Amino acid sequence: MKKAAQIVIAVVVVYGLTCSVFFALMLQPPDRFAAAMRHVPWPAWAMLPLKHLWLTARSGQLHTGDPAPDFLLETTDHQSHFQLSSLRGQKPVVLVFGSYT
Repeated sequence: MKKAAQIVIAVVVVYGLTCSVFFALMLQPPDRFAAAMRHVPWPAWAMLPLKHLWLTARSGQLHTGDPAPDFLLETTDHQSHFQLSSLRGQKPVVLVFGSYT
């Protein structure tokens, strides 16, 4: 019975450490996270609470009505940059994230 309890404790500790590693990865920039996740076998998606960890890691600090944080992006022609704060106070800005296709 004592051996079974040790095995259960070991499994719980390994599970907790694995979840902690994935959570730490999810806090990294998207390209670093994606590079690590491409090596994760598919059973991990079924055995770990990855969706919940992702939603917690990426919840952020913004709330409805908060101003968007400033950012700097390269234009699609790679000739110049665009900074969101350059439009602040001039007109409404709509940010669209995702694919147009």
